[in-house]
Amino acid sequence: MQTKDLSPKIRSTTVLLVKRDGQIAMAGDGQVTLGETVIKGNARKVRRISNGNILAGFAGSTADAFSLLTRFETKLEQFQGQLERAAIELSKDWRTDKYLRNLEALLIVADKTDAFLISGKGDVISSDDGLLSVGSGSMYALAAARALMKHTELTAREIAEEALRIAAEICIYTNSDIAVEEI
Repeated sequence: MQTKDLSPKIRSTTVLLVKRDGQIAMAGDGQVTLGETVIKGNARKVRRISNGNILAGFAGSTADAFSLLTRFETKLEQFQGQLERAAIELSKDWRTDKYLRNLEALLIVADKTDAFLISGKGDVISSDDGLLSVGSGSMYALAAARALMKHTELTAREIAEEALRIAAEICIYTNSDIAVEEI
């Protein structure tokens, strides 16, 4: 008989990457929820790494995400800033390393030319339409961003911000304390 984990699940965030007209914007909300309680409203889940040349955003366990970000930065140094190679190597390690395999987080990383969603299952996913999202409200933000990309002339930053605001109106695990980084 399998036992069910009854501990409250931490749900934290919505992160959205938008690439449009040579601009890349990554936005994340600030909410962290434990069970049905908001425990923090202004967490920062989008940041610049690698001397500001790469954007990284995460969803999931904060400690796990920081462990992965540290590993990712090491991979970037090892492969002279090659985003794709670093993402693939992190994904390989994440899938096969006994410690990393148990980490619960998703990462989106981007430089001026490429962007990838990295998972612990070995996925390194690029986008066909210039959009990537992770987190509890990611599908709401992604749907809003797709509509805004198709029907407006908004900038990448404006789409990222507005899509997160829309997600915050729908998803109880997303708030409107939005941080945006651009490259």
